[in-house]
Amino acid sequence: MSAKRIPGEVDPLDVLAIDSLLSDEELLGRDTVRRFVADKVLPEVGVWFDEGRFPAEMAKEFGALGLLGMHLEGYGCAGVSATQYGLACLELEAGDSGVRSFVSVQGSLAMFPIWAFGSEEQKTTWLPGMAAGELIGCFGLTEPDSGSDPGSMRTTARQDPSGDWILDGTKMWITNGSVADVAVVWARTDPDGPDAGKVRGFVVPTDTAGFSAPEIHRKVSLRASVTSELVLDSVRLPASAVLPEVSGMRGPLSCLNEARFGISFGACGAARACYEAALEYAGQRVQFDRPIASFQLTQRKLVEMMVAVQRGTLVALHVGRMKDLGTLASPQISFAKMDNVRMALEVAREARSVLGANGITTEYPVIRHMNNLESVYTYEGTNEVHTLILGNAITGIPAFG
Repeated sequence: MSAKRIPGEVDPLDVLAIDSLLSDEELLGRDTVRRFVADKVLPEVGVWFDEGRFPAEMAKEFGALGLLGMHLEGYGCAGVSATQYGLACLELEAGDSGVRSFVSVQGSLAMFPIWAFGSEEQKTTWLPGMAAGELIGCFGLTEPDSGSDPGSMRTTARQDPSGDWILDGTKMWITNGSVADVAVVWARTDPDGPDAGKVRGFVVPTDTAGFSAPEIHRKVSLRASVTSELVLDSVRLPASAVLPEVSGMRGPLSCLNEARFGISFGACGAARACYEAALEYAGQRVQFDRPIASFQLTQRKLVEMMVAVQRGTLVALHVGRMKDLGTLASPQISFAKMDNVRMALEVAREARSVLGANGITTEYPVIRHMNNLESVYTYEGTNEVHTLILGNAITGIPAFG
């Protein structure tokens, strides 16, 4: 950039010196993922987005880097802190929300329930291969008529006299579904059966008869990500397929909290990428014989973006520290997910305005992030749902329904 700065004043990409709050180990892990994104993702992700595809072979590269299920212990998982996992999500989403979604779904939504609620047989069968990226997982909760109200799911599981479970139903908007080797599917059991209509989780190999996962096309958001429908047509599973250690909505909601935590960091990565693109562009784009970074209105936009990104990163880091201490509550995760995604969308839109017409092409990352964030704003709990979770937390009065 051509703008003059006083040496030693501030780093324009880290004005509050947030890096100084990170340990050497955290910085090393963060920077390793940042280099990976720079080398492996950024040169290609614009093409993936344009073509509407995500290369499944990336899974093994994520596995080799230790990113899959990285916050879990044992079974080939790295066992790092929650904060380190969050920082990895931040860097992955600075590349693309679809890239972070793959890692997040694999680790927090597919591996976590097996790790937390599965039998030892389920853990040893699936987790090592998933940690290595040799097996891909997905998470089946949302349905065509059941998004923000998962308790109204229509997918059913009934147990026949042989002890086998029979699953019927449809899941929708499932990341990784069409490329998955295993699906963790949530279904309501027979109200007259031994589980009395409770929600249970099932580990479903995707080559099971009656299981199919048609891919959803014509997306204009999360295009560098596989999104699918799951169709379960009398899928027969052995009794050993059920997750034995959880029943009721506590199971899927605990998984969503794991994913929402990662998103609170990831959104800051997308916002940072947009701010950095706008800052660089404003220093190079000349109008009226001077860079547009010299204009007051542009400087205000850049400052507002910078403040928002730094503030959101501090929020994410704070909830990461709380999670590592074991003190993080569900409403606090909602706070971070809701506000950081909202912040990232605002930053992306402001950055797009700085880039002008250039901001609508995938030659620059901004419009890609902006489109992606429209999905992030909705999934793992809509902005409205998180608002109501927080409203319930501060008033003690539930306002759902």
